[in-house]
Order: sequence, then structure tokens, then C-alpha cells
Amino acid sequence: MKQKNQPGEIAADAENKKVPPLEKFFIDQLKDMYYAEKLLIKALAEMKSAATTEELEDAFEDHRKQTERHVQRLEKIFQMIGQEAEAKKCEAMDGLIKEAKTIINETKQGSMTRDAALIIAAQKVEHYEIATYGGLVQLAITLGKTRAADLLDKTLTEEEQTDRLLTEIAENDINMEAEEEMENKTEAQPPAVGAWSF
Repeated sequence: MKQKNQPGEIAADAENKKVPPLEKFFIDQLKDMYYAEKLLIKALAEMKSAATTEELEDAFEDHRKQTERHVQRLEKIFQMIGQEAEAKKCEAMDGLIKEAKTIINETKQGSMTRDAALIIAAQKVEHYEIATYGGLVQLAITLGKTRAADLLDKTLTEEEQTDRLLTEIAENDINMEAEEEMENKTEAQPPAVGAWSF
């Protein structure tokens, strides 16, 4: 004799039938990125304040405004698929932002070394976002959510452009000037008091 389902089991079965596993994963990843993008808006403001060069300040400010548009796009996608815009804690982004804050604390204010380090921290964020948005685009296509895929692809393209811009900024000036800081510091280093001489 088949057992009757308990009320909780019935609700769970109905929920599972309503949202297939792949679509549930897609929604969870959208929530993950919604959290990540909102967190990044605040972090980019801090990174802009910590930057040495005006060029990097401008890049962080431009991407902060762009990230606000990414949040709005995600909200639009949630609306398209009939879901409430909800943020789900993103451990990966928390870790990347924590690393960026550590870099700020451990590098000298006004130095090119700080800018070189900030660019690397920012590109780690970009690479995480590129990987996630790339996957979301493909999932949206698979699930037949063409309009959502188009919006996600726009964000993916912008993240890739930002990553290339940061590389150009680093290669044009900042990395070389950061290296010169180290060389100048070494050349200007006075001999230690009481040092042994042979």
C-alpha cells in the first residue's frame, strides 16, 4: 500500500515540478550576481578613493556607474522570469572584495605600487564576473530565455571591455612606474648603522 505524502512533501513536490533543477540553478546564480554587483558598487567607490592616478580613479568611477546599470539589468531579468529580485550571499565576491581592502591597507598611499595592486584585484573581480555571466548567457539560451540572454550578454561584453581597459592602464604606465619606485627606493637606501664591512 502506497503511503500518503505529508503536507511538507506535497509542497516540496509541487515546488520541484514548478521549477526544474536547471532553472532553479539559473535563478540562484542570478541572485548570487545581484548580491555581487551591489557589493561591488560600494567597493569600487573605496577603490577609487584609494587609487593614486587620475586615470585609474576615472576607470573605477566609470565602472561603478556601469555596475549600477548591471544591477538594473538583473532586476529587469528577475521581472522577466517572474521572480522577485533577491540577493544571495556570494562567498566568492566577499573574498575578492576582502582581498582588495587588504591591498589598500598593505600598500603605500599615493604610490604606483598601490595602483598596480588595485588593478590586479579589480581584474580578479572582472574574471569572476566574466566567467559567471558567460555561464548565465548559455543557461538562459538553453532555457529558452532569449531576452534574458541578450541582457546578460550586454553585461558580459561590458565586463570584458573593463578587463581590457585595466590591462591597458597597467601596461601603458603604472606597472613600469611601480617598478621604478622599487629601484629608486633601493638606490636611495642608506647603509645600515653599524653594518659590518669586509
